[in-house]
Amino acid sequence: MTLLGIDIGTTGCKSAVFSETGDLLAVAYEEYDIQRPQPGWAELDSLEVWEKVKLTIRRAAAQHHGEPVRALAISSMGEAVVPVTRSRQILGPSILNFDVRGARYLDALGQVLSDAELYRINGNTLGNHYSLPKLKWLRENQADLYDRADLFLHWAGFVSFMLGAEPALDYALANRSLLFDVDREDWSDGLLAWGEIERSKLPPLCQAGTPVGVVSRELADELGLPPGVLIAMGTHDQCANSVGCGAISAGRAMYGMGTFVCLTPVFEQRPDPASMIHQGLNTEHHAVPGSYVSFVFNHGGSVLKWYRDTFAALDRKLAQQEGRDIYAELIAEMPPGLSSVLALPHFAPTGPPEFVDDSAGVLVGLKLETQRGDILKGLLEGITFYEREVLDALPGAGITVDTCRAVGGGSKSDAWIQLTADIFGIPVVRPAVTEAGALGAAIIAGVGAGVWPSFEAAVDAMVTLDRTFEPRMNVHAAYEPQYEKYRQIWPLMKGFLRSIS
Repeated sequence: MTLLGIDIGTTGCKSAVFSETGDLLAVAYEEYDIQRPQPGWAELDSLEVWEKVKLTIRRAAAQHHGEPVRALAISSMGEAVVPVTRSRQILGPSILNFDVRGARYLDALGQVLSDAELYRINGNTLGNHYSLPKLKWLRENQADLYDRADLFLHWAGFVSFMLGAEPALDYALANRSLLFDVDREDWSDGLLAWGEIERSKLPPLCQAGTPVGVVSRELADELGLPPGVLIAMGTHDQCANSVGCGAISAGRAMYGMGTFVCLTPVFEQRPDPASMIHQGLNTEHHAVPGSYVSFVFNHGGSVLKWYRDTFAALDRKLAQQEGRDIYAELIAEMPPGLSSVLALPHFAPTGPPEFVDDSAGVLVGLKLETQRGDILKGLLEGITFYEREVLDALPGAGITVDTCRAVGGGSKSDAWIQLTADIFGIPVVRPAVTEAGALGAAIIAGVGAGVWPSFEAAVDAMVTLDRTFEPRMNVHAAYEPQYEKYRQIWPLMKGFLRSIS
């Protein structure tokens, strides 16, 4: 018996088959392009992505010749929705969270409901990246599509539905709409009225891992799956990542080291709203019953990619030709001690606590003797300092983080993880499977199918740890003056950076 985890992101999707002990047996990946029909717009061709998802399932199933797949679940990006009919007809594209459409409704919405009132119900503050402003835009500007759509489904619910499940959505993804009541675990009648969205346009809600159907016989034949594969309700990708690395109990946090760095602490009680709003933090259901998560994020791997393309373009080309890992080679150039360069990682709009969108990146301390390895280490230090500022503030909201589980492409680097442990001052653990979204989805599928009685038992069975990076406390102490200098850059330069951005 095996389990299928499907992970759907903004630019690509992955399907992976796992054994009951967490061994990766088969995997397939496909990319797709973001469509930009007008300046500021960003959407996915829903039909193209659905075809790519099916292709990855078919390829993964073809690679695997062992025990049959028993169940599947889906991890997906958060806020984007797909308009469909109840007969499973796809009606239009899926507007992405960074699309500008919907922004003009924010002022009017904010006048009716304050951030504190919204947070009390939903656990989020108002923003254009959520589903609600996009739905309002569709209702006003594409009324025919809005009216013809029986349902607007977030991607994990959409793919489950297209595979044969009943319409459904888990609490975490529902939270990304701004229309969900965290305490009641249902759509909020008050928020639906506030947003002028009909409840009938949204699916029923359930806990992640709830069985919601089986793969239809027609699609099972098309995709090479056995008959009767159970579909368990999936979840938001950050929650699936947390499950896939074993961050399922209070005190642990998932540390995603991908295009964004994202610290996802786990906690069991809703924190004080005032403290969370002050830090720009949300409260969202975890995939694990009785737990919540929040997201501390900023650009990470995207800054590393910028560095590579700016400082090592020729090296990159040669490394590609010779099959070498350019990132590993560049990280090996970093000096053994602290960098002489301080970096403010405002290379793009930031995350919590301020969500700054009118700044710019800063490098401080450049001299003629500065090497490019110093600059790279300064950038990685700045990215980690950014996360630590919010990490240090979490106890004020009643959230503690004793250890991190590192996942994503950056977690392959021992040096980057050790730097993180040294700056945070807590252990950072790398699991054996660092691409944790698909594994987390497979674990959710196993829980839904009754393979294990609980998430705890499933994680014990399927998540294997590779290495623990303990903080070197002498290095942690040496970083303290550097950290304090970093914290001064934005307050000192805020006005100037805003004037030039």
